[in-house]
Amino acid sequence: QVQLVESGGGLVQPGGSLRLSCAASGSFFSINAMAWYRQAPGKQRELVAAITRGSSTNYVDSVKDRFTISRDNAKNTVDLQMNSLKPEDTAVYYCNARAKIPPWGVEYSYWGQGTQVTVSS
Repeated sequence: QVQLVESGGGLVQPGGSLRLSCAASGSFFSINAMAWYRQAPGKQRELVAAITRGSSTNYVDSVKDRFTISRDNAKNTVDLQMNSLKPEDTAVYYCNARAKIPPWGVEYSYWGQGTQVTVSS
């Protein structure tokens, strides 16, 4: 199994920045795609950014040019640098990872516990 631990959330003013981090641990052959999702109250969970093992990235349009996802394959971590934050970015942010698990290398999806990001004056 894989455990994902997130950190870096908090309260920030509009226009400010936060950096979220997610560390993966456990028993796995490899971690393939990693991603950050978010869910605001009363709204569906939204894919914010994703990154492959080869560091190809994709972003939802609303965060392009403001957020940057990155990963360190040696450390099994993924970060989300969030700049120029807006009140509409307020949500619980969840780390997701798809990992190949022993003994047969089947790929499963795992979730972190979530970290709150609040953008407000």
